[in-house]
Amino acid sequence: VKAIEQKTNHDVKAVEYLIKDKLKSMELGAVIEFTHFGLTSQDINNTAFPLMIRDALKKVYLPTLRQIIKLIKLHAQTYKSDAMLCRTHGQPASPSTMGNEWMVYVDRLENEWIKLEALFPLKAKFGGATGSFNAHVVSYPNIDWVMFADRFIDDLGLKRSRFTTQIAHYDHMAAVFQSMSRVHTILIDFCRDIWTYISLEYFTQKTVKGEVGSSTMPHKVNPIDFENAEGNLSVANAMLNFLASFLPTSRLQRDLTDSTVLRNVGVPFAHGLIAFTSIIKGINKIEINRPALYRDLETHWAVISEAIQTILRREHYPKPYEVLKDLTRNDQKITRKSMLDFIQKLQVSDSVKEELANITPHNYIGLADQF
Repeated sequence: VKAIEQKTNHDVKAVEYLIKDKLKSMELGAVIEFTHFGLTSQDINNTAFPLMIRDALKKVYLPTLRQIIKLIKLHAQTYKSDAMLCRTHGQPASPSTMGNEWMVYVDRLENEWIKLEALFPLKAKFGGATGSFNAHVVSYPNIDWVMFADRFIDDLGLKRSRFTTQIAHYDHMAAVFQSMSRVHTILIDFCRDIWTYISLEYFTQKTVKGEVGSSTMPHKVNPIDFENAEGNLSVANAMLNFLASFLPTSRLQRDLTDSTVLRNVGVPFAHGLIAFTSIIKGINKIEINRPALYRDLETHWAVISEAIQTILRREHYPKPYEVLKDLTRNDQKITRKSMLDFIQKLQVSDSVKEELANITPHNYIGLADQF
C-alpha cells in the first residue's frame, strides 16, 4: 500500500489500487471497477475509525476500566467500617469511613460507564462523495440506496449517519472522547486522593525487593504508580479534549484537517491504558494503616462539635452553634477530656449529657458504613 501511495499521494486510493491488483490476480476482473464504487475516501475512513474505536473500547478499554471499578469496590468493602477524619478545604471535618470515600469513586465511575455504553452503536458515514448517494442514484436509480447503506453499516455493528457532508460530522465520536475524558478526570481525582492519604500515612506501601524510591534517600517509598497514572491520564485528556473540540468542525463540505488529526486517535487510548495499569498496580501495593486513622481522629475531638450543636438545637438550647464556636475556635486544643468537661457544664438533662458524651470522632460517621 505504501509503495502505491508514493505515486498516488492518497492513502485510500492506494488501498483501492492494491485491492484491484489482487482481484485481477484472482481472475475477478469483471468486478474490479466495483471496488470503491460510488464512494469517497471518507466512506472508508469514517467507517473504519468507528470500528477501531468500538473494538478498542469493547475489547480492551472498558474491560480494563471494569477491572479498576471492581478493585476499588473490593477495597471499599474492606474499609467499610474504618472511620477516618475527613478534610474539607484541607481542614479537619466531620468523619466518614475510608470505605465510603472509595465508594464515591465506584459510583462516579459506574455512572460514567453507563453514559459511555449508551453511545453504542457508534456512528459511521456511508453515503458517497458529499453524502447524498449522487453517483449511486444516477447509476442505479431503482435501488433503495438508503436501505442498502443502512443495512451494510448495521451488519458491521455500527449505525449510519443519515445526513452528512463528504465527511462524518464527528459529533458522536466527540461524545465518546468527552466521556472517556470524564472517566480519566475521575481517576485523576482518585489518584490525587490516594496520593494524599499515603502522605497522611493512612496507607502504607508494600516494598518490592530491589526497588529504590530515591537516588539519594534510601528510606523513600514513593507513590509513583498513582503519579504515573495521573500524568498519563492528563496527557490522554489533553488529546481527547482537543479531538472532541476540533473534529466536529469542517469548512463547508470538507477540508483535510480531520484526516490529519484522526491519525492520533490511538494516542489517548494508549496513555489511558498505561494509566489504568498503573492504578491497578498502585492499589495492589497499598495497605491501610488503621493506627494512623485512629490517631488522627483522636487528636481532633473538635470535629464532633457539629454533632453536639445539632443535638442542642433539637433541645432548644440558646445559640448552640455560637457556644460550640467559642469552644472550638479559641487557642486551646480540644481533647476527649475537655469535650467531656464542656458537656458536663451544659444546662441540659442528664440523659442528653449522656447522649452527647457517647459521641466520639470514631463513631460519628452517620451512614458512611451503610452500603
